[in-house]
Amino acid sequence: MPLGTTAHKQGRIAGFNIAGIQRAFKGSLGTQVLKAFDLVVVRTGLLTSEAIQAGFNPFTVTTDVDDHKAYFPGAQEIKIRITGDQKSGRLLGVQLIGHYGSEVAKRSDIFATAIFNDMTVAEISDLDLSYSPPVGSPWDAVQIAAQNWEQQNAKR
Repeated sequence: MPLGTTAHKQGRIAGFNIAGIQRAFKGSLGTQVLKAFDLVVVRTGLLTSEAIQAGFNPFTVTTDVDDHKAYFPGAQEIKIRITGDQKSGRLLGVQLIGHYGSEVAKRSDIFATAIFNDMTVAEISDLDLSYSPPVGSPWDAVQIAAQNWEQQNAKR
């Protein structure tokens, strides 16, 4: 579990409360990031086994997608593994791995924000994300992975 970010958030909340401003700690999704050589590995939310333990009916799909339009030089593959609840479609957890410079951690932050706000996997396609061929696609990698999860879940 991430310790530094959680401690900073709890310290800030304590400071607000000491100053008479009512605030509550809203929890942690367990978002973690690690750079190992030229790869970045990230996770946020629940793994499949954790989702089962929490009482969900999880469905997990892995998608390989380029970090930006392949016709621009330097496109790198990102592997995105999405776990959502089969019945409600709620996003439960995500793991990503990709090359350093592929904005893997920032894409994970999109998923962390979606989980924090109880979004469904389908709602990720509605997000207004930035696009320019050298840095992304009209459908960002996170949206392509979400759409793949939706398609695979519908086949079940």
